[in-house]
Amino acid sequence: MAETPASPSLRQLGVILTDRGSKYAVTGAAVHARSEVDAVLAALKKDRAYAKATHNTWAAMLPTGGLKADDGESGAGMVILRMMEREGVQDHVIIVTRWYGGKKLGGDRFRRVQDAVRAYFEVI
Repeated sequence: MAETPASPSLRQLGVILTDRGSKYAVTGAAVHARSEVDAVLAALKKDRAYAKATHNTWAAMLPTGGLKADDGESGAGMVILRMMEREGVQDHVIIVTRWYGGKKLGGDRFRRVQDAVRAYFEVI
């Protein structure tokens, strides 16, 4: 019988910034395997607000290497992954959540993702 991963311990900062109506939140957790990344995402999405978010973009640095997912926010997962690599963050997943506010942000969306990840780095 396969073991179910323990309930992950999420560090949620909630909505940390807004830009032209879009709201951004950042969440993270310690992880060591892809199954733990999936458990963190499932735990986050138990909160209806996060489940209904426009994007839950994430990146993880695992012992086996980096993983990322854009969740429709093309290129944002790579932004998170590169920032984690530069900071030397290992065995962790960082999720940047965006609720679309009705106005396209263009390249500024990447700056908001970076701002969210930087805010997370300040608390880990």
